[in-house]
Amino acid sequence: MPITVNIPTVLAGYADGQRAVAASGRTLGEVVADLAVRYPQLAPRLRDTQGNPYPFVVFYLNDEDSRFRGGFQAPVQDGDEVTVVPAIAGG
Repeated sequence: MPITVNIPTVLAGYADGQRAVAASGRTLGEVVADLAVRYPQLAPRLRDTQGNPYPFVVFYLNDEDSRFRGGFQAPVQDGDEVTVVPAIAGG
């Protein structure tokens, strides 16, 4: 069973309109890298050019903020669920 990544509506257009996609990897960073390869337009909205997370994009791993579990180094396993939450500004 792969890892499920939930993509917010604002970014789904960069993932062929999909709101949830399957991904693989042993760490959160590898999961994000897998998405970056498969959806190149989504990649710069998830991480910087060095592959590091942006401070304004939060990844939840099984409903827990990944920053408290090691960020992109957080281990993942089959069946885990990742939710992407980008900051949205406006007035």
